[in-house]
Amino acid sequence: MTNPFLDLTPLSADRFASIEDRVARLLATEQDVVITQGEALLPLEGAIRGTAGPGTTALNVITGPYGQTFGTWLRDCGATVYDLSVPYHTAVTADQVRDAFAEHPEIDFVSLVHAEAATGNTNPVAEIGEVVRERGALFYLDAVASVGAEPVLPDAWGVDLCVIGAQKAMGGPAGVSAVSVSERAWARMVANPQAPRRSYLSLLDWKERWIDGGRKALLHAPAQLEMLALEACLERIEAVGPDAVMDRHRRAAAATRAGALALGGGLEPYVHKASEAAPVATTLRTPSDVDASDLVARALESDPALPLAAGGGQLAKEMIRVNHYGADAAQDVVEAALTALGVALTGHGATVDVAAARQAVTEAWQR
Repeated sequence: MTNPFLDLTPLSADRFASIEDRVARLLATEQDVVITQGEALLPLEGAIRGTAGPGTTALNVITGPYGQTFGTWLRDCGATVYDLSVPYHTAVTADQVRDAFAEHPEIDFVSLVHAEAATGNTNPVAEIGEVVRERGALFYLDAVASVGAEPVLPDAWGVDLCVIGAQKAMGGPAGVSAVSVSERAWARMVANPQAPRRSYLSLLDWKERWIDGGRKALLHAPAQLEMLALEACLERIEAVGPDAVMDRHRRAAAATRAGALALGGGLEPYVHKASEAAPVATTLRTPSDVDASDLVARALESDPALPLAAGGGQLAKEMIRVNHYGADAAQDVVEAALTALGVALTGHGATVDVAAARQAVTEAWQR
């Protein structure tokens, strides 16, 4: 028996390289782009382990759980790490980063998450990049959640290592990811005796055996189906235009925020300022007497496919995430999610106005 998903011609090096070129165009970057054969945690960890070591002094910005993870990896590499933590309901500022440099001028590495889908905030990378560039530090950015939902411009922002994944706003596969790498970052890896070599975490292996070889021979058999899915995802974005995709996510975020406020029942945006809220996902705080996990479970009884989730870890009792990314960045999905939350809140004895919420969603979507 034949199967179109299995009986495929092997992916050629030329086609692999063409998909990398499409990722580079999406990021408007002239840097090298490597598509890594695994979920985005692979290049996120590989980029840190490739560039950080005992001589590194890092400023690790924490605006959510991924920032905490990066700090753990940096310390495991032997780096000296200064954490800059801000409350999860807000974003870090360029002034806070500047103050950290003033206090620790030896900082030569900065790690930052662009948008934290887990907490619903987004950080001003362009402004922070100016500060990092002034100080000459290497700039590492997790743009996995933000790419496709808002601009991601590593060259314009001075980002040396920019990691993306396709599984959120891009509406693509989770099994492959990519990283753009500046010449400064490659030089740091070459000079780092601890940089992984002959390892799945090694970006230098890709540099020496793939990029420097003219992208003629792949290191190993690529993830065939995932690469084809990424190619299709990029084609879809190119067909409608990145600006249109980002606008759809912006509308979804604004509509969710407006609809939640109109719904009532004690729900309120977790991120206080709309300007600091990520377009990829909206987080909502539940009333103090309502467990967020229970509320989500009740809401999903009507439709398990709704993009609703409780916050992770300690946030599970107080935070709801509306994950309006990819195909779910749509008006009808936002309306359905808020309607289900309204019904669930009614079950907790709250008074809600579903009609007002739907009207608010419509009005916000049209702005």
